[in-house]
Amino acid sequence: MISYYTTIILLSLMSLGILCILVKENGRLSEKEKKMFYLTYGLIALSAFAEWNGIQMNGKAGIPKWPILVIKCCDYILTPIAGGIFAGQMRIRNIWTRILAFLLVLNTVFQIISLFTGWMVTVDDNHYYQHGPMYSWYVGVYVLVIIIIMIQFILYGKKFRRQNKFSLYAIALLVVVGILIQELLGSEFRTAYIALTLGAILMFIHTSEFSQLASDDFIQEQQVAITTDALTGVFSRYAYSKTLEELDDQGVPEDFVAYSIDINELKTVNDTLGHEAGDELIRGAADCIRRVFGEEGKCYRTGGDEFVVIGTMSKEKVDEAMLRMEQELNAWTGEKVKELRLAVGYAVASDYEGLSAEKLVAEADMAMYEAKTAYYQSVGKDRRRQ
Repeated sequence: MISYYTTIILLSLMSLGILCILVKENGRLSEKEKKMFYLTYGLIALSAFAEWNGIQMNGKAGIPKWPILVIKCCDYILTPIAGGIFAGQMRIRNIWTRILAFLLVLNTVFQIISLFTGWMVTVDDNHYYQHGPMYSWYVGVYVLVIIIIMIQFILYGKKFRRQNKFSLYAIALLVVVGILIQELLGSEFRTAYIALTLGAILMFIHTSEFSQLASDDFIQEQQVAITTDALTGVFSRYAYSKTLEELDDQGVPEDFVAYSIDINELKTVNDTLGHEAGDELIRGAADCIRRVFGEEGKCYRTGGDEFVVIGTMSKEKVDEAMLRMEQELNAWTGEKVKELRLAVGYAVASDYEGLSAEKLVAEADMAMYEAKTAYYQSVGKDRRRQ
């Protein structure tokens, strides 16, 4: 009849096989990451199979002594490697990685030599294996591997958000506890490989969750990048178009107001002082607009020196905003340019019943061009040459 331990190993191997399928189907993992997962699961499976075979052969008189020695040698080589592969799965390269690799290689060489010397395992006349005189070596290596794994988990956890760290440490603790139960409480408690398998499952879940969070963060960063104007920090032309689409779907509120704003004499500044000075004017205009409208209106840079502000406010506040704008412009001065003048036009929804947001912006544009024309007439310049 099949033993309880055999069913545990069988279920563990099946779980590792399912994990391989999940890794293959995961589109967020790179091929290099997938190979590391496959290697981890393969080594856990091999070491579990070696331990299981050692138990099955133990005390079987019909089996020669040498297969028992070979399978126990494989067990003592693969078991630390199966634990250490979790550190490899984290893809950390540091002094601890080198120490871990050195220990695993040294243990492998020592186990192979012990196969012929009986240092690690001896088999009696009844075909039962016993720990050899230098079994404490193996225990020491195993303890060091566990310590290094915990150190690597702590270092690896520093790259995660706070909520991701605790789950990572809990996974490491689960694996360590499972291994220690088996090593400290004796052969009746075969918990190491079920702990390693559960750890592998949870690490895959953790990695998948982290990959999703990283993907979400990247998408959010990209969204910010395309909705923010790089030069001024106000909203971009793309964000402006999306806002108009939303307003067309939702409808324009009665207290909706659109401002169209343009910089006067930007071309003259570019031609005489250079484009750095022109950029200073553009940034200065954005700063003034933000200070004037604050939370009451969103500012969009829709062209080179063209801005649109969209918001909701009463007619009284519209007049106050125009007054504050004049005050901001009078107070502004730059390093390369000492004066900033803007042409501002606006349209309030209550004055244009039934118009869409886009058409209200067009009305504000016309008012802005009237203000621009008036400015150039007042200074005696031809606007068409600007």
